[in-house]
Amino acid sequence: MGNCRFKVQGLLALGLATILILSGCGRREPRADVVIINGTDPESLDPAIITALEDYRIVPGLFEGLTRIDPVNAQAIPGLAERWDVDEGGRAYLFYFRPGLRWSTGDPLTAHDVVFSWLRLLDPRTAADYAAQLYCVKNGEAYSTNGITDASRVGIRAIDDLRLRVELNHPVPYFLDLCASPTLSVVPRKTIEALGDQWLQARPLPSSGSHTLEIWRLNDKIRFRKNPLYWDAANTANNTVEFLPVGSPATALNLYERGAADIIWDKDLVPAELLKDLKQRPDFHDFPYIGTYFVRFNTTRPPFHDARVRRALALAVDKRRIVERIIKGGESPAGHLVPTGVANHLAPESLGQDEAAARRLLSDAGFPQGEGFPVFEYLFDSAAGGGSKVHAKIGVELQEMWRRELGVRMELRQMEKKVYLAAQTGLDYDLSRSSWVGDYNDPNTFLDLFLSNNGNNRTGWKDERYDGLMRQANVEQNPRRRSELLRQAESILVAEEAVVIPLYFYRGFQFYDANRISGIHGNILGMNPVRTIRNSEATRTNGGVVHDRDARASAAAGAGKPQ
Repeated sequence: MGNCRFKVQGLLALGLATILILSGCGRREPRADVVIINGTDPESLDPAIITALEDYRIVPGLFEGLTRIDPVNAQAIPGLAERWDVDEGGRAYLFYFRPGLRWSTGDPLTAHDVVFSWLRLLDPRTAADYAAQLYCVKNGEAYSTNGITDASRVGIRAIDDLRLRVELNHPVPYFLDLCASPTLSVVPRKTIEALGDQWLQARPLPSSGSHTLEIWRLNDKIRFRKNPLYWDAANTANNTVEFLPVGSPATALNLYERGAADIIWDKDLVPAELLKDLKQRPDFHDFPYIGTYFVRFNTTRPPFHDARVRRALALAVDKRRIVERIIKGGESPAGHLVPTGVANHLAPESLGQDEAAARRLLSDAGFPQGEGFPVFEYLFDSAAGGGSKVHAKIGVELQEMWRRELGVRMELRQMEKKVYLAAQTGLDYDLSRSSWVGDYNDPNTFLDLFLSNNGNNRTGWKDERYDGLMRQANVEQNPRRRSELLRQAESILVAEEAVVIPLYFYRGFQFYDANRISGIHGNILGMNPVRTIRNSEATRTNGGVVHDRDARASAAAGAGKPQ
C-alpha cells in the first residue's frame, strides 16, 4: 500500500497541469452531487443511434423505456409501463402505462410516443445499427429493410394513450429485457419532428427519464439535473450528476484521488502499472460481467476474405500471454465469443493455439513463411486526453506474435473513438480491436451481431448457414435445442470461419468509496442507473453542492474545481 501511495502521488504531480487546464474550462458551476469519470465523450445521446458503452451509461438517465434495469440483478422491471399481459403463447404483449406520465417539459407522455420511437428506430432513414433489436416484432425487419413501407403493418399499436399492443413473430424469452435497452427508450416526437437531426440541441430538451440535460460541453462535461416530473422522482437519489469525458488513466486517477470525481467506471481508466496495488484498496470493486474483447476481420479485403488466413492468425495468438502480461485484472482467455456463464449457452470447441497448424494454413493460402503477404493494419481507438495504452499494448503483442510465428508484418493505426467507429462501420480497416458487452443475459445478444443484415456486424461477412441457424434458434421454443443451434452458429463464426478472434472475457471494475457512495451494484451488464446513486457527503447550499473533500483538493491545487 505504501508503494502504491508513492506511485499515485507521483501521478498526481505529473497530472496537475492537466487538471488545472480542466479547471479553467468553461464557466464555473457548483460541484454536482455525483461526478463520474465515464471515458470518452459520447458519440450521441440519441437512443436510436448510440452504440458505444459510454453512451449506454448516460442515455438511460434521460430517456426511459417500457421497462428499465434493476441495478441489483440487471433484470427488466416496470418502467413507463407499470404492468403487462402476455398472450398468444408469448407472441403478443399488452403494456399498461402509468397514469399521468409527463415529459420533463410538462407534455403528456403516452403509448403513441412509444410507437413513434420504435418506428423511428426501424426506419431505414435513421440508419440505426440496433434496428435489429426490433426485428422480432411483426413486420419489423421488412419495414426496416424497405420490404414494406406501410408503418401500420408493423406490430406496434397504441390502443389508446395508456395501452400499447406489440405483436411478435415468435415468442422471445428476453423481450422484456429488450424493452429495457437504451435503444428502445422513448424519445420526444414533437421536438424531433420540429428540429430533425438537430433535436438534441433543443433547450429545454424533453426527457422521459429520471434526469434532464442541463449541460453538454464537448471535452468538458455532461451535467444532469433531477427531473421533478419523472414518475419515480421521489426515489431518485440525487439532484445533479456529471459525466467527465476523461480517457487518460493518469488524469482520471488524479481527479478521483483529489475528490474532484466520485466514481471511475472502468479499469482502463486507471494506470495499468498501478492496478495490482489498486486492487487491494477498499474502494476497488470487481464483479462478473458479460463482455468480450476480440479482434474483428474485414472479410471484404484480401487476403482476409480467405478463412484459412483468418484461422492462421487466430491459431497463432497466445491469449493467456495477453491476459497475464497486459490485462492483469483476473480476466480469462476467451475461446469463444459468448462469455462463460451466460444463460442458455453451450460453448463451441475452441480453435485454441497451434502455431504449426497456423503456418500450414497460411502456406495453403499461398503465403509460405509469410512470403508475399501484404503489410496490413490493426485499427484501435484512442480515448479523450490520450491514446488507450491497453489497446496499443495488445496491438503490439499481436504484431510481434504474428511476425514471429507467421512472418507477416502488421502496422498499428490509432483513431479517435468516433472516427474509429465510423471506420469500422464503413469497413475502412483490415483488422480492428473490438469489444461487446451483452444487452441482456442470453447468447443472442452476442451472436445476432454477425447476421448478414445486422448494423453492428462491421465485418462484411455474410453466411447463409450462420443466418439460417440463428433464425432457427430465434424461433426455437425447446431450450436445449435452441442452445445447440446457437452453439453450431458460434462454431461457424469463431472456429470454422474465424470472422473474429476472441481474446478475453471481461471482468467488471469500479472505483468508489462505499462509505460515501451507495446505489451501485456489480450486475452482469455493468449498467448502474444514475437514479439510484447517492453521495452521502453531498449537502445543498444555494441550489449547489459542496463537498469537504472537494474543497480541500481545490485549496491544495491552488485552483478552482475541475469543470
